[in-house]
Amino acid sequence: MTTAQRILITGGAGFIGGHLAELLLEREHSVIALDNLTTGKRSNLPAAARLIEGDVTDLETLNRILAEGVDAVMHIAGQASIRLSYADPTNDLNVNTLGTIRVLQACLAHRVPRLLYASSMTIYGGEPPTPTAESVPANPISYYAITKYAAERYVHATALRPDLGINFNVTSFRMFNVYGPRQSLTNAYQGVFAIFVGNVLRGEPINIYSDGEQARDFVHVTDVARAWADALDAPATYGEIINLGTGQPTSVNALADLVLASFGYTRATYPVHHHPAHAGDMRVSAADIRRAQELLGWSPQVAVADGMAETIAWARGMC
Repeated sequence: MTTAQRILITGGAGFIGGHLAELLLEREHSVIALDNLTTGKRSNLPAAARLIEGDVTDLETLNRILAEGVDAVMHIAGQASIRLSYADPTNDLNVNTLGTIRVLQACLAHRVPRLLYASSMTIYGGEPPTPTAESVPANPISYYAITKYAAERYVHATALRPDLGINFNVTSFRMFNVYGPRQSLTNAYQGVFAIFVGNVLRGEPINIYSDGEQARDFVHVTDVARAWADALDAPATYGEIINLGTGQPTSVNALADLVLASFGYTRATYPVHHHPAHAGDMRVSAADIRRAQELLGWSPQVAVADGMAETIAWARGMC
């Protein structure tokens, strides 16, 4: 049985962070969530989790938290939109890269031995071979992907430093398209599945950028949370970069059809508008998950059709 630990989740009041906090508490760990509540919500967190409102770019706040004693940091906080990374590249760099550096500085100052980092499948670039293995060379083509890759390299380069005086064990998860209950239905910059569901619930047109044949690998948030929690005390994952996905791409057109059918519509009976592709968009993404299987014994348990039906049912209940 895993020994109970005190864990800081940055971005802990967000979509993924809230689900992870829930699972860690179920496993009898203590959870501190740091979140600036820009996109996160207190309601995403279980009552037993302690919420500290603050920002990962604020080293003073991080030092104050870690000075209390923390066994591990799960660093999920970040600016998560490719489109917003172009609109405000300075903020993207500050939050994703400088924020990660600040987390690393605080971890080292307070001798925290374990850090898990939320990386991104966008690091692989526009048209990687699919399914994409972690060994595929990085080729970030969006500002967002560049800042996430830079942060990932800071994490792993820091762990390799010989002058730390501690064993600093890190793991990065390159997450594909995470979806599920409690994902924002109103944030137009994140989560294409949740965006489509929110559009239909509000009677708004669905907007598809490019021809709709671009495809994404959708992985359920509970599967993602399980991988993070299982990796906490898994030495096989130390120093590793690990994909989290299903390996099964779903086209945006097929996604729109699924959402519309769930509400009794088709593309012939509901307004669907096509627009030019966004800069930095990947054409097809699908994860090679063999490393997660080998190192963690992990594989996704929630089938995409089941998970999307569950999420749509949750979304209907929110209205």
